[in-house]
Amino acid sequence: MTALRTPLTELVGIEHPIVQTGMGWVAGPSLVSATAEAGGLGILASATMTFAELEAAIAKTKSHTDKPFGVNIRADATDAPERIELLIREKVAVASFALAPKQELIAKLKDAGVVVIPSIGAAKHAVKVASWGADAVIVQGGEGGGHTGPVATTLLLPSVLDAVDIPVVAAGGFFDGRGLAAALAYGAAGVAMGTRFLLTKESTVPDTVKQEYLKRQLQDTVVSLKVDGMPHRVLNTELVDRLEHSGRWRGLVAAVSNAAKFKDMTGMKWSTMVRDGLAMRKAKDLSWSQVVMAANTPMLLRAGLVEGNTQAGVLAAGQVTGIIDDLPSCKELIDRIVADAVTRIDTIAALTADRKATPNAT
Repeated sequence: MTALRTPLTELVGIEHPIVQTGMGWVAGPSLVSATAEAGGLGILASATMTFAELEAAIAKTKSHTDKPFGVNIRADATDAPERIELLIREKVAVASFALAPKQELIAKLKDAGVVVIPSIGAAKHAVKVASWGADAVIVQGGEGGGHTGPVATTLLLPSVLDAVDIPVVAAGGFFDGRGLAAALAYGAAGVAMGTRFLLTKESTVPDTVKQEYLKRQLQDTVVSLKVDGMPHRVLNTELVDRLEHSGRWRGLVAAVSNAAKFKDMTGMKWSTMVRDGLAMRKAKDLSWSQVVMAANTPMLLRAGLVEGNTQAGVLAAGQVTGIIDDLPSCKELIDRIVADAVTRIDTIAALTADRKATPNAT
């Protein structure tokens, strides 16, 4: 297979410019190691893991692959410094962040040889993290699943590319070789995909839930504010419909209940959860009601993506859900995406060659 060498593949030391995003409850050792073995960059999702669980997940991933992989960390978590020390100690190749990490944390990671790749949703945020030393950024347009913004990838991506001179990875709406070729044509260094990797053989999401995704149409996702108070793209299920039509106080009561469940499951102390809430409120400029509602997210996603209970849980989903119709292995997926992208790039190059061979062409 022809390789596509880009600034991303050179930066991280991977074979193909394809990233599997750090999806909570989904991106565990099985999916991440399979992605790495297939030549892409797999990213472990640590936000839904305790510190001990993250230690175990890194060890298990390393037992299945010796290729580079990453870990996604919540920059506003109270134990973020300890998790960063763990990444450095275990020689994890990439640290990714959903929120911009502090400048000193970026410096510490870079000094230890860890590649730093924050996810951003606006050009100004890309400029900020680039000035702080970030090695690359992932930019997700509104088509993406989970927390997302209102601007489409086709507009957000070029605005970021024009603003920074570090590698930019495009996310939101990608699932095949056409998308990869298009992203590279824009000037991106690769693509990142969440939903497409969720729907693979190595994803640990229950098969019944995967089938729920596969039968959906393009119009079957919705961006809801009722899941956790922030724009969140999910499958439009009966539960989400009820949440959308529920009153504010009902949502807050449910959030407090789910916060208690999350506390019991993770062993976190209330004081730690309050500190995390304070940090989240400051970092994201949220109201207190939004901070309380954010407690909904881990438990609602767990119910759907781990327990397979779509009546009690939500299913984060990108708009590509309505196009995906199969469950390949990670290797099958990455191989065909790259092969298709190379074919399409060669086709475009041939058009240019034909034009040069016909000087009088108009």
